[in-house]
Amino acid sequence: MDALLKAFADGCNYANEQVKSGITSKTTIQNLVYQELRTQFGLSANQAVRVCARVGANRKTAKVKGEVVKQFSPTSADYDARIFAFREKDKTVSLTLLGCREHIPVVLANYQIGKLKGRKPTSAQLCKHKDGLFYIHIQLTDEAPDPIKSDKIIGVDFGRRDIAVTSVGDKWDGTEIRDTRDKFARVRASLQSKATKGTRCTRFGARNILKRLSGRERRYQTWLNHNISKLIVLSALNNNAIIAVEDLTGIRERTNQQPKSKIERRRSNSWAFLQLRLFIAYKSVKWGVEMVAINPAYTSQTCSKCLHIHPVTGQSYRSGKIFKCGHCGNHCDADENGSSMISIVGAAFVNLPGGSVLASDIADHIRATESPRILCVG
Repeated sequence: MDALLKAFADGCNYANEQVKSGITSKTTIQNLVYQELRTQFGLSANQAVRVCARVGANRKTAKVKGEVVKQFSPTSADYDARIFAFREKDKTVSLTLLGCREHIPVVLANYQIGKLKGRKPTSAQLCKHKDGLFYIHIQLTDEAPDPIKSDKIIGVDFGRRDIAVTSVGDKWDGTEIRDTRDKFARVRASLQSKATKGTRCTRFGARNILKRLSGRERRYQTWLNHNISKLIVLSALNNNAIIAVEDLTGIRERTNQQPKSKIERRRSNSWAFLQLRLFIAYKSVKWGVEMVAINPAYTSQTCSKCLHIHPVTGQSYRSGKIFKCGHCGNHCDADENGSSMISIVGAAFVNLPGGSVLASDIADHIRATESPRILCVG
């Protein structure tokens, strides 16, 4: 398996060097280097095809980011149905390696056994992780259920003080994740200082601790977002409702232009709102719940009771966590008001009776000016 991963990476590097960097089509790359991949690196026909597909896919991703593909490491190899098979009866995977076909036993937990029961997966990825062990990442494809038709909307307001607030009263406080991030930031700063100063033993110990702590904060944030997104989708499923969320694309670029302290900038840039939105999106597809992402313009400045848009000269609409409407006198939690407005605008977006005339006007304005930022999933 080590030899296969090395040959796969060497083939990717060869194809990346020989084919012009602007070419991203896997078919074109295959036409140019297919024979050389087979003869020079000992790859089978389908392995050579997978190499070309990997190079093309990585180039497309790099092109979107404005970067170029430089190097491939021997850490993974792609498999399709001709060179991979899962055998449920003896819990093994059949893999084509270099010049041979091997049946390799796999260690499965109950969750994986349940997912693979009665299935015949057609694609996988052989990986070697940092712990030195080999893993097989098996891809399964399921048919998504048809989205539930509903005339109800649950608005979800994203924030840093409260990670998410819904229009049906659910709220997830952001104090714990903020304190956790601050703690990890202090620990990292202290260890990084010790890793560059002090005795040799001190530097070695600090580096080992940094390595052990690597990714822990990210994993905690991912776990938290998984839990929040699942509860939001299940709430929509139980209420037979559509989910409306904010499209906060570009918010970091806008907020980073404002004067901030170093700590505040770090807190703002570590806010994982996009991950939470993506988790809600794919869980919505899984459970047959429709999700619509709306432009958040005016949702925090509009009163959800009278739909009066603030700020108005001489009137303050926000006092800490409280939203105060200077038109109708409504006092409520600012995030709850925002989630209610997202629900109203979301109803106008999908043309439901709950959307008011003013919300429809706002929605039409956003459609006309910001149509690329409207996303429907499911």
